[in-house]
Amino acid sequence: MKNYAREIVPSFNAYIYYQVGYWLSTSVARFIYRVRVAAVAPAKLQAIDPDATVVFVMNHRSNMDYVLISYLAAEQVTLSYAVGEWARIFPLEHLIRAMAAFFVRRSSQNPLYWKVLERYVHMATQSGVCQAVFLECHLSRDGLLGEPKLGFLDYMLRSFDWRTDRNIVFVPIGINYDHVLEDQNLLYWDNKGKKLSKRQHLGKFWQFMRKNLFVSSRQRWKRFGYASVNFGVPVSMVKYCSANAVDFKHLEKEQRIQKVAELAAHLMDSVRYVMPILPVPIISAALLRADAQSLTSLEILSDCDELIDEMIARGAAMKPEEKPRHRTLSRSLDLLKQRDLLLEKDDKYSINPDRRRVVQYYANSIEHWWK
Repeated sequence: MKNYAREIVPSFNAYIYYQVGYWLSTSVARFIYRVRVAAVAPAKLQAIDPDATVVFVMNHRSNMDYVLISYLAAEQVTLSYAVGEWARIFPLEHLIRAMAAFFVRRSSQNPLYWKVLERYVHMATQSGVCQAVFLECHLSRDGLLGEPKLGFLDYMLRSFDWRTDRNIVFVPIGINYDHVLEDQNLLYWDNKGKKLSKRQHLGKFWQFMRKNLFVSSRQRWKRFGYASVNFGVPVSMVKYCSANAVDFKHLEKEQRIQKVAELAAHLMDSVRYVMPILPVPIISAALLRADAQSLTSLEILSDCDELIDEMIARGAAMKPEEKPRHRTLSRSLDLLKQRDLLLEKDDKYSINPDRRRVVQYYANSIEHWWK
């Protein structure tokens, strides 16, 4: 049991977190993307009780999610989050543990391990440690939001007494990209012949660095576009339990799991609501709606405008003044062409049949607004 506890509990180092970690995450995020941050209810975020345990719940699209969230939250809070076993390699393991993260053996069949993990999550929550949780627990392999996993939420809430305990506030966060760096590998995850090995991943990483290290930030932005993070409306468990007459601490297991599932669905809907609507997903959706028809660049821009207006009318968390300009959409169109996702002849654009799954992957991120 002690070995499991040593493995799970982070060895937090304030200097590494705020100096090394913050500098590294900021540099990497800005090196690759133009980062956009928004909040649908800034006043409600600022009104969160400083004594409450804040838990960021978010979708998982890329391993860059860890970098973005660390970069955006480091000036305000210290985040603790779960990382898969893939990161348990020297020296990455020690750096991640020093930055308040903990490792999870998702394939473990040992009940003692899960009991120790449950106890750690419970104690961290009770102590007010700010945490970040990916509700899906794994990267999206098709661009769609997956079914939420209940384990971590249940660990946090199974002993929660909303009348006496420290309040828990869940903050939904939507994360989206114009270019997910590992999109190809995610799409072929179950195809062992096309799935990249660790060695191939390392080779692609060095290839990426060689191509971009001495390139201007403007050229890199043209290649990778935006990375966007949107903060949603906080969900206070004191208010939620009171309004829904839920007392997690005194429920039998089956009843508790059902209530946790209802909360998870509510949080996932909140994440879905604040999913950033970016140029590449918009263009991808517009071309998919055109089916096999080729469109001129002007027709694509017009269809994107109409599509965004439809999504806003349906209640998307986007204001009319936040619509991307035609110049930005044109650059994103070039980005898709350069990646060979689109074919172009005489200003007529169509989806490359061999890369249709990739285009569908990006459109799926906002599928709940345009289908």
